[in-house]
Amino acid sequence: MFNNLISILINVPITLIALTGHEFAHGWVSSKLGDPTPEREGRLTLNPLAHLDLVGTLLMILTGFGWAKPVMVDPRYYKNTKKGMALTAAAGPLANLIMAFLAMLIYAVILVVCVKLNIESKAVDAIGYFAQMLAVRNLCFMVFNIIPIPPLDGAKVLGMFLPNRAYYTMLKYERYSMLLIMVLSLTGVFSGIIGTGVNVVMSGIIKLLNAAIKLIL
Repeated sequence: MFNNLISILINVPITLIALTGHEFAHGWVSSKLGDPTPEREGRLTLNPLAHLDLVGTLLMILTGFGWAKPVMVDPRYYKNTKKGMALTAAAGPLANLIMAFLAMLIYAVILVVCVKLNIESKAVDAIGYFAQMLAVRNLCFMVFNIIPIPPLDGAKVLGMFLPNRAYYTMLKYERYSMLLIMVLSLTGVFSGIIGTGVNVVMSGIIKLLNAAIKLIL
């Protein structure tokens, strides 16, 4: 029970960071494309409270599956609707990738400094654990959201390459696709896809940082 409590306490800030960065990125890119909606709705902020859906966040912390409050955008402000939607959608997963890399980079820098100064500390192990957990959670967000099933971000990116008729048909049925996503997630169908994707990207990040550390040391 104690270990479960510690796990939940660690998962709370990790989930809030990953979720907030993801949603902020959506709003920021949409605003840069001329859409005032995210700012008007108060979503251009790094305050997690602006992005939380209570039920979705609790489920995410306890089960690993959940959702945030969607960032409302108005594609009518985009010069190219499909391209604008694709760029706005891609911003969330890209933000998660960047945060995952930065988490591991910060840990690598601390580790190199400790080795150089011959410092041994349990705090470094704790930082390493937190960094890895933060990286993994962000990569889970990224991989899950790039699955090309509406309303996930991957579907909107895919939509940029679809004929208009197919694109708008896909958007028409996205409310039903959400039910499919929930069923597939709760039955574990997505677990293998997400696990494989996270392992591949995480391995790439670690190899890159290891190469950099060897050059420094």
